Amino acid sequence: MTSAPKSDPQGCYERACAAAEFLRSRSQLEPKIALVLGSGLGSFADQLRDAVRIPYAEIPYFPRSTAEGHAGQLVIGSTQGVAVAAMQGRVHYYEGHPISDVVFPMRAFGRMGIRAAILTNAAGGVNLSYKPGSLVVISDHINLQGVNPLVGENDPRFGVRFIDLSQTYDRALRKLTLDAGKRLGMVLYEGVYAANSGPSYE
Repeated sequence: MTSAPKSDPQGCYERACAAAEFLRSRSQLEPKIALVLGSGLGSFADQLRDAVRIPYAEIPYFPRSTAEGHAGQLVIGSTQGVAVAAMQGRVHYYEGHPISDVVFPMRAFGRMGIRAAILTNAAGGVNLSYKPGSLVVISDHINLQGVNPLVGENDPRFGVRFIDLSQTYDRALRKLTLDAGKRLGMVLYEGVYAANSGPSYE
């Protein structure tokens, strides 16, 4: 059992690097894709091959999920020959975490060399063409949470202060997803996500 270091390096960048280094030490796989598995999808990580399961409590500085039904562990493994890092559960802003903790896993993944993330969640919708269980590929979002994850001291090692949001949801990856749905005979929608702070289910 490994515990987080007692001394806290200065700054979020150093903490993200410490978490990334720890995760790299736990698996020989080098994931380039992160999966954040929302409500009802956590079991997907149980199907990964050559899997290493790491409770969040063991990862330095990693926030711990308290939401019901969230396993609270990171699984590094492979699917269809592709190495991935899958989060079984995540922390939410409505749980009382500062927004810097909510986005910390993504910053740690970036230090690991991960370059794409697939985020999933269960949500309601206002588009009347959607039905319960519909799958929607997000093309953009409207932040209604009253907080921005980039607020605070800027560290240029994470990137530029004013990031380009015109392609937050990569057009090529969205097309890849929609095309895959067609090949599988699935009905996929594309829509804009309205992000509320919660906690609420629509």
